[in-house]
Amino acid sequence: MSLAAKLPWTHRFAGGFPGLSSQPLPTDADAVDYLTRMAAADGAGVEVSVAVAVDAFVRDLKATPGLFDAIKASCILCGARTITGALVPLAGDAPTSNGFVSGDYSRTNGITGDGSSYLDSNYAYPTVLQNDCHVAAWVSGLPTSGVLAGYGDIIGSGTLISLAACRMYNNGGDTFLPSNTTASGLRAASRSDSSSFVYRRNETNETATIASTSVTHLDLAVFARQRHTLTPDNITDAAIGFYSIGTDIGSAGLAALDTAVTNLITAIGEAL
Repeated sequence: MSLAAKLPWTHRFAGGFPGLSSQPLPTDADAVDYLTRMAAADGAGVEVSVAVAVDAFVRDLKATPGLFDAIKASCILCGARTITGALVPLAGDAPTSNGFVSGDYSRTNGITGDGSSYLDSNYAYPTVLQNDCHVAAWVSGLPTSGVLAGYGDIIGSGTLISLAACRMYNNGGDTFLPSNTTASGLRAASRSDSSSFVYRRNETNETATIASTSVTHLDLAVFARQRHTLTPDNITDAAIGFYSIGTDIGSAGLAALDTAVTNLITAIGEAL
């Protein structure tokens, strides 16, 4: 990799050295805004190669109509120089970290859970989104137990995704068990109607014919399931490199998100 690619993307020679070389820089307005906020949190901009990977990721999302706008709360939990930068939101409000420290963070793999630390996404689905929602998490390190993201109210109903199970606005007795429970990568679910939802794992979609029910709306936790007591349970030790919460993205959107995040994680790994 060239020296210029390793410079902070904000460096005056980030686009290349005069008379010697040139290289692309991020230009998408939303990517630049995110990278600028990340640089402020980190104290320095990420390398050009990382910034360009983020720019390409945002462009990939926007290439599928409605996908970028459907993301209401999200963090790229890798790539940033520090865990503080990793918790800068791509969309929505910043999450609240509960227990994570700098040693839990890897620039290439994301944040690794310890079975007791979690993020409060500070996002709760509005009531009108009972049948218009998605939640996704990129698993870069397999857990031994726990929930990747979710919430549940006093009777155990709500939304959650894990490697072994998923439910979206259902009571605890209506949980979908996917056919694959061991692969890393994107785990995600999206609902567009009251009768079923689509779950994504191992680069494949499966349909769960489970009706939605009205539940208490709580902030979704990441690395855990938020409870009505505001004391999360099922806290995981997974490593997570990205999460997204928002409105329905459909089967095609799940596949497109999977591809976009895969390309992002791969590009960041190659850059660093």
